[in-house]
Amino acid sequence: MATSCFPSPSIEGGLTDLRRRAFLAGGAGAVASISALSGCAHSSPPNSPPPSDQPLPPGDLDGAVAKLRAQYVAQFDADYVDNVVLPSFLNSIYDGERPVLPMIDVALTKENALPYDMWGLLSLSWKPAPQDGVTVFLQGLEKRGPDNRRKRIYMSAVTPDLYAGMYQAKVVGFFDQLFSPANAAKPLMRIYLDTFWDLYWDLHLGVKGKDVPDQVRQIGENFNTVLAYRDPTQKIVYDNYMAVRKNLDFLKTWIDNRLKDIQSGKTPEPEKTFGWYWIKNGEDSEFFNHKDVVFECFHNFVAFSQWGNTLYNIMTRLGKDTGDAQTKDWFTKTMAGNFDGPDGSAFTPLERFVMELFRTISPNAGSISAMTETRPPAFERFGFIVSPHTSTSHDPVQWSNPDDFDPSRYQHAPTSQDIDEARIRQMGLAKCPFDLTSFDVKDGRKAAMHNSGFGTVFAVADDRPLPVCDYAGFAPFGFGYRRCPGEQLTIMAFEDLIRKVAKERLEFVKVAGTDAQKVPLGPSTPEMVPIGPTTVISDDIGFTRPS
Repeated sequence: MATSCFPSPSIEGGLTDLRRRAFLAGGAGAVASISALSGCAHSSPPNSPPPSDQPLPPGDLDGAVAKLRAQYVAQFDADYVDNVVLPSFLNSIYDGERPVLPMIDVALTKENALPYDMWGLLSLSWKPAPQDGVTVFLQGLEKRGPDNRRKRIYMSAVTPDLYAGMYQAKVVGFFDQLFSPANAAKPLMRIYLDTFWDLYWDLHLGVKGKDVPDQVRQIGENFNTVLAYRDPTQKIVYDNYMAVRKNLDFLKTWIDNRLKDIQSGKTPEPEKTFGWYWIKNGEDSEFFNHKDVVFECFHNFVAFSQWGNTLYNIMTRLGKDTGDAQTKDWFTKTMAGNFDGPDGSAFTPLERFVMELFRTISPNAGSISAMTETRPPAFERFGFIVSPHTSTSHDPVQWSNPDDFDPSRYQHAPTSQDIDEARIRQMGLAKCPFDLTSFDVKDGRKAAMHNSGFGTVFAVADDRPLPVCDYAGFAPFGFGYRRCPGEQLTIMAFEDLIRKVAKERLEFVKVAGTDAQKVPLGPSTPEMVPIGPTTVISDDIGFTRPS
């Protein structure tokens, strides 16, 4: 059958890899994900409009659009066709160049950098509605406040100094439940998706279990399913897209009430939530007000949806029968030593191992930017360009061994703390592309959000810099001022996964699943699982424990 695809948004560092529309045999199971065409490839009846990966015939754009509308309005709600299906055919996505330096120029903007057919997932008006809240992931630098203020406020909630005391117990508890003996030898990803929302809302708002309403759990699953299948002409996407819209107001009201609980002290240990830091450091200002906090809480569906993809790929690479030899060798070597101990590098051995997992898995394959036409277009259309993560991470210009799994590459890699005025001049540049500034947090910590000469934001807590690898060859989380603010939280969470795998000697194995070659793309069996943006898998990998 012909399948179809659309690009999907991701965290600030990303647009998920759109070149995977194939059933990948072997490994830990067949993976069905989405390719990188700028539109869709459809099975078309005679005399129907051409697929959107082919140009419309010249001279009759209105007629072609009318035919498209007539074709789909018979299947879907007319508003959905007008605001989702038709705009999807007018999205143009272009491959950008691989950055040599770890930054994206401000001319490539994040302002509304979202394929237009997806706005209906975030706004009941089907279009940007900044009066109802804004996310840093869809806002241009010039609107974020002084010195990328909105990014700094967002990142204040997820800095490394907070992880051990505020978030680690929640993450470890989730992994303990997921990898409990009761789940051994079972397909794991469906279990992961059914339990993940407790962790998600506990981190954001301090609620889980029975305190998370069914509608809230459902809208998360609906959102994730849309991102995974992505083609708006498929019924599964239509059904889940409209389900998101049905519950969107309920979700926003529920989030708003939970944030009020955090402010009033009703929520136990409110300082162990993202929301608390956004409220404290945003100070209800124009750069991060209460509606923005609400918006970030549900827009993070996009960012956190990639944890499932990452988990699946880690299990695959470490799998007994499916694993990558280099990855498994480095796992053994790393975990046999003092993996959490300092060794003269900015990053511990375990941190370097997890960083290399992300570089090679690359769950975010590119940063999407909106493009502005040099002259007014004859009709409304939408153009985007993708600065690639995956190919930049594997660029031989950056690494002498780009395709090897080699965590040692980060032992001497430059960090965001290193990229100052002197380092920039050593590179032959006259000045830093971004002025070096800082923003003191307002939440009671002795901490400030600094930036490198490339604009990369990082924390300094109790006078100790907490930098990231500020090098173009490490690209899974993006570049410069556009870099994903949740990078370090994500790396630390998956460090806890690796610790658990090593300590408890978990082994990842193939289990009874479904041959994706024999399953149509859709929810025809419970084994086909949408695990992340543009990724649907046959749920055929699990774990065993030592007997």
